[in-house]
Amino acid sequence: MAVSTDAVRVAAISAEPLDLDAHLRAVDDAHMGAVTTFVGRVRDHDPDAATAVVALEYSAHPDAAVTLSRLAAAAIGSTGALVAVSHRIGTLQVGDAAVVIAVASAHRAEAFEVCRTLIEAIKTDLPVWKRQVESDGTATWLGLGG
Repeated sequence: MAVSTDAVRVAAISAEPLDLDAHLRAVDDAHMGAVTTFVGRVRDHDPDAATAVVALEYSAHPDAAVTLSRLAAAAIGSTGALVAVSHRIGTLQVGDAAVVIAVASAHRAEAFEVCRTLIEAIKTDLPVWKRQVESDGTATWLGLGG
């Protein structure tokens, strides 16, 4: 089955805080028996950081939303799932949501599979970069897959 053009309900790069409920509403469909979500949050530590992480500063290529939509469609594949996904840009504090994904499908296995496939693709293929800021003022740029 080909991915319908409306299977990717949301694919956004946003400077505004991400709203999980809005993503859930976007994939709400009576034909779907399973919904999975993923929220990637800024954490206060990193294995390569010498001190506590206090913020992440995200920036994106101008075509990042188009790439995000393509990644979502590829993750959907032939599953018939619906996806809403957003990635935040700008300065985020510890605890802020950087990525939100909602996936609805007829069955749970597909919902989990699409969600996992999509977040892994985002980590390696989405043209978004982050600058990790530590409590001692150290800042490190991390590129694709960072």
